[in-house]
Amino acid sequence: MNKRAQRKLRHNRVRAKVVGTMDRPRLNVFRSLNHIYVQLINDEEGKTLAAASSKEVKAKGNKTTIAAEVGKLLAKKAVEAGFKKVQFDRGGYQYHGRVKELAEAARAAGLEF
Repeated sequence: MNKRAQRKLRHNRVRAKVVGTMDRPRLNVFRSLNHIYVQLINDEEGKTLAAASSKEVKAKGNKTTIAAEVGKLLAKKAVEAGFKKVQFDRGGYQYHGRVKELAEAARAAGLEF
């Protein structure tokens, strides 16, 4: 089994427990080789409520600092849309490095996990 399939299995385990609602949407993280993408998702309706990615951020630096900027950007968009509390879905990735920096920056910018 390759790395991608193993991550999908871990993600399915997490998704069995984490469900986004309108009151508390799911904050989903996808990490590619060069970029990081986050979305706020209402699973009841299957709609994306807010999204941000490292392609939108104009910051310079390494991937970890850019991930922190993406977390701040998403938190700003979420607060403007009226969401303060979210369910964190790490997408099958370890809570480490870019994923951790994104989560901590989003918390610091006003989101509650």
